[in-house]
Amino acid sequence: QVQLVESGGGLVQSGGSLRLSCAASGSIFSINGMGWYRQAPGKERELVAGITSGGITKYADSVKGRFTISRDGRRNTVYLQMSSLKPEDTAAYYCNARLRRYGDLHDNDYWGQGTQVTVSS
Repeated sequence: QVQLVESGGGLVQSGGSLRLSCAASGSIFSINGMGWYRQAPGKERELVAGITSGGITKYADSVKGRFTISRDGRRNTVYLQMSSLKPEDTAAYYCNARLRRYGDLHDNDYWGQGTQVTVSS
């Protein structure tokens, strides 16, 4: 089995910072990419930031210049440093990993349980 465990969410004032972490564990052969998505009440889940195994990053336009994604390949962990937070960043944040387990023929997507980020004005 594979588990993605997130941490680091919470309540912060507008302009503040938070750092999210997500550690993948289990019978993992390879991880091709990891990322963070978010979902606010009444809205669809959207990509916030992603990073490939080669270190290529991608960001939603709304977070460019404020959020930074990074990855520790040896620990199968992805981080999201969030700065200059705004009330519109309030959402449940979900970690995603596209990975292959031992014995799998192809990659599959796995998700964490979500961590709440609330930004007060």
